[in-house]
Amino acid sequence: MNLSGHLAGAICIGMIAFAAPASGQIKTEIAEAARPLDEGVPEVAVYQLQKLLRAQALAGLNRYGEALQLYRETANDNSVPQQAAAAFGAAEMLRALDQADEAIRAYRALENDPRFGISARLREAELFIAKQDGVMAKRILDGTQTKITTDKRQKRLLHARIELLNQSPEKAVGLLDSLVKKSEGESRETAIAALFAMADAHLQMNTPETGDDYLEGFIDRHPIDPALPQVFAKLDQVYRAERKPPRNELEKWARDATQPRRGFARWYLAQSELRAGRREEAIRQFEQIRRTTPVPAVLAPALLQYARLQIEAGKVNEAQAILSEAGKTNPAPQVREQIDFESGRAMYAALKFQDAADRFETLGNNRSAIAPVALFNASLASLRADDKTKTEREKAELVRRGQLDEAAEVALEQAVITAGRGEKNAGALLQDFIRRFPSHPRVSEAQIALAEMAYHAAPPKLDEAEKNLAAGRAAHPTEPAVEHADYLAIWLADARGADSDRVIASARDFLRAHPNSPLVAEVRLKLAESHFRRQDFASAQTEFETLAQENPKSALTEQALFLAAQSAMASMASQSLDHALELLTQVVAMNGEFRWAARNEQAAIERRLGKSQDAQALYDEVLKEDARGAEKREALCGKADILFEQANANAANLDRAVGIYDQLANEAANQPHWRNQALFKKGVCLEKESDRDGALATFYRILEFNPSPDRPPEFFWFYKAGFNAARLLEEQQKWEAAAAIYEKLVAANGPRSEEASARLGQLRLEHFLWQ
Repeated sequence: MNLSGHLAGAICIGMIAFAAPASGQIKTEIAEAARPLDEGVPEVAVYQLQKLLRAQALAGLNRYGEALQLYRETANDNSVPQQAAAAFGAAEMLRALDQADEAIRAYRALENDPRFGISARLREAELFIAKQDGVMAKRILDGTQTKITTDKRQKRLLHARIELLNQSPEKAVGLLDSLVKKSEGESRETAIAALFAMADAHLQMNTPETGDDYLEGFIDRHPIDPALPQVFAKLDQVYRAERKPPRNELEKWARDATQPRRGFARWYLAQSELRAGRREEAIRQFEQIRRTTPVPAVLAPALLQYARLQIEAGKVNEAQAILSEAGKTNPAPQVREQIDFESGRAMYAALKFQDAADRFETLGNNRSAIAPVALFNASLASLRADDKTKTEREKAELVRRGQLDEAAEVALEQAVITAGRGEKNAGALLQDFIRRFPSHPRVSEAQIALAEMAYHAAPPKLDEAEKNLAAGRAAHPTEPAVEHADYLAIWLADARGADSDRVIASARDFLRAHPNSPLVAEVRLKLAESHFRRQDFASAQTEFETLAQENPKSALTEQALFLAAQSAMASMASQSLDHALELLTQVVAMNGEFRWAARNEQAAIERRLGKSQDAQALYDEVLKEDARGAEKREALCGKADILFEQANANAANLDRAVGIYDQLANEAANQPHWRNQALFKKGVCLEKESDRDGALATFYRILEFNPSPDRPPEFFWFYKAGFNAARLLEEQQKWEAAAAIYEKLVAANGPRSEEASARLGQLRLEHFLWQ
């Protein structure tokens, strides 16, 4: 389950091009309203000033909606001389809120105003340019008679932007040339907008190398200008259009001590490094910014990006520290919100779900653009925190605010998490989601989740699983739904007892269709196991080794290497044992769960290669270290087996083998497989020593053993011991005793009962034992 991300949008230079003239005009109106203070009539001044001042202050805080309300109240008050200024302020707020059509109507209503008419017309034309309507913008400009120089230069800039709309960059350059070369006397915003338009013109002409000169020159001359964030962003855009993005200027500014230019240069060097895939170099640039004392507030977004990188890398504590430092820079309100938002994401990544929910809930209650996604994230965090009360409250709030898709998402995640926890109401929640949101794009995921629940039921409900799987596939499945459906199909085929060809084909289809899925390792393991079961050891070995190579840090890697070695040992290919040893050495080096099992397998290989001493050394290592009981029992048995194999060279080895088998039988008294194996092999040793009575007694101990009823019976060594005991009795012509042994083997109702029954019948016929 992923939280929604939210990135602050870059400021559009086109939209701030004429902010200063309008602001200046409104300030002039406020100054005129203050005249009664000098004339001794403060009550009138307070009445006229208070709403305009509050609106101006709110606009300065980017609280455009609240400012709009105050501007409108003043504009609708016929007793206020500043009515036109308030109306223009309201239009400005509509523009800032991206309500272009309403803003155009508001500016149009001021077209004939003696003080605001020209600015309103220029603003109106600018909005039509933003709407890509160059014809209407030109018509407005052609009907606008500008008199003062600043208005004329603004009009010229807008004509240049219209030429850019018309894909006539050469004409735009002609109009812009005088604006960028002789910017004295005009507003800073107009000068910057002209620079940006010139850069866009050169981008259109595919001459970005020329376009960057104007921006670089501005940055050289104005190292502390408030517009540096936008200018650097534009320069970065131009650089990226060049065949080989230059670094000289950025590196020069990064060496210069003047801030914030130095910080911005390092930030965009970091951006360049990230695009080139050099993450460590980018981190180095971010760390240089971070070590600046103090970090300028305008560079808080750089720290914000750095924190996001650390969150993505799983370095949550480091991200939190960076976000804390960013918050101390006194950033702009919108950046502050982003810092708090990313802090919530970091808390979520650190599994501090309750803290994340509280942080997102606070942001969700603000009147900002980030509030909707923050409320959604708050509900997801509350869900993960298992705070059912808050989850339901936040889901209801999503519905109240009209965020129905997000409310549905939360309902689905709630059902899926409940299923993952094994709660009884999970199925009902999934069915409820399907019923309430039948057209939701993720309804297929709910169907697949129901199929998985049915498959994992005890006992598995395979028919129900296949029914829900088919419903999910038919419901215009999302990519995750297709992925999980294909995954589940493999296990359903296996559970149905389908032939291995079908399971193998389904697994291969999954690997082709979903090569980047996190489920690939499990599917490849199933594919390898299927090959192993059908004794296609070469294919099994290939798949096990591929799994290990593709997932070197996976929890499955050690197991895959171990099984690859076992496949190599079972293969008839030349050099397979040597390769198996290499694979097992890798397993041992991982020092994990399979370490000592790998040592035992290495010992088994050395025995097959006739290197008994090497095998003994490996078994001794297992017995001396912290291996588990089963692994030590295998090593003990292996040591005894080697001694038995060497009995012809040294008869004393038989006695040593018998002693070790006795030790193993005693230590594994409650482990039938090891106890019976040890006793059987002891019996074989005694028979080899010509102690037939001792061998018979030892075999009979296995037949008399009654394991706990809650354990599955051990048949392999049981039947081997029984048939050997009967053979010894037959060789002594003790037919009744031999028949009794065979009767015991038949009564065990195991895999060799029929064989024992046949031998019993033959014995009775041959020796007239029908009584």
